[in-house]
Amino acid sequence: MTKDTRKAPLTPHNYATPQDSDYQYDEIELRELFDIIWQSKWWIIAITFVFAVGSVIYSLSLPNIYKSEVTLAPTEEASGGGISQMAGQLGGLASLAGVNLGGKSADKTTIALEILESRAFIKSFVEKYDILPELMAVEEWNRRTGIVFNNEAYNPDTNEWVREVEAPKQPEPSSWEYVEVFRDEVLEVSKDDTTGLVTISVNHRSPEIAQQWLEWLVQDINNYMRERDIQEARRSLEYLNKELQQTSLSDMQQVFYQLIEKQTQTIMLANVRPEYIFQTLDPAVVPEQRDRPARALICIIGTLLGGFLSLIAVFILNFFRK
Repeated sequence: MTKDTRKAPLTPHNYATPQDSDYQYDEIELRELFDIIWQSKWWIIAITFVFAVGSVIYSLSLPNIYKSEVTLAPTEEASGGGISQMAGQLGGLASLAGVNLGGKSADKTTIALEILESRAFIKSFVEKYDILPELMAVEEWNRRTGIVFNNEAYNPDTNEWVREVEAPKQPEPSSWEYVEVFRDEVLEVSKDDTTGLVTISVNHRSPEIAQQWLEWLVQDINNYMRERDIQEARRSLEYLNKELQQTSLSDMQQVFYQLIEKQTQTIMLANVRPEYIFQTLDPAVVPEQRDRPARALICIIGTLLGGFLSLIAVFILNFFRK
């Protein structure tokens, strides 16, 4: 008899497909990973616990920051209405006379916001209200005692700066230093290009100071733009009156009279409008809740980071052991 050497037909029971091999390989890999994690579970728990405790301590060490906000709308003068719109009708004649009346092309809102964040304006603001200690030396605030100064930086009893800094810095912060702090940590300015509304925010460790500074900022930028336009209008009036006396043409005299009338109206309305550039829609209030830090979020992120790093450390150590 001859031996039957024919191979048995391939069936799902005796044929391993590549997909089955990959599945078995993945199953072995996952089982090995779980074994590594289980064997090192106490290390993972310990490292995660250390990160969790560290994140709690770090979040508690951060001071509370309060934010006061105000919503402003550009006035007719700032958005090109009022006197600016009427003056635009004489813009061509004014250009012939050498006078700049502004008009629709002048975006006073943008100019005012740029001035608000300028170094010269912030420096003048800090000096005017003498708020340098509250800006650079406040350590904490609580509702019972108010603000508490950092004694290692500033002595409130003698009004002396005692902080130790390296050159070129000095014990008393310079305008270069405190202006940067004011821009980065205190003042926030945003403008909605769709509606034109402006939001200005002030951040500080004291909610009362945040609200007070914000009111001063809005008041001062309105006054600054008012005085700026008044001075420009007065210079224009001087020029127009001088040119009026030197011309004998009745048509040119009529143009000068109209231009003088518009500049006079500008000065009059600037003096009677308390909110010259920005009109307050939602005034600043003393915040009752802190804006930051988000301590719960910091703790969650710190704990997750500790767990992730502990897993990475365990896998790396296991790799070197093998």
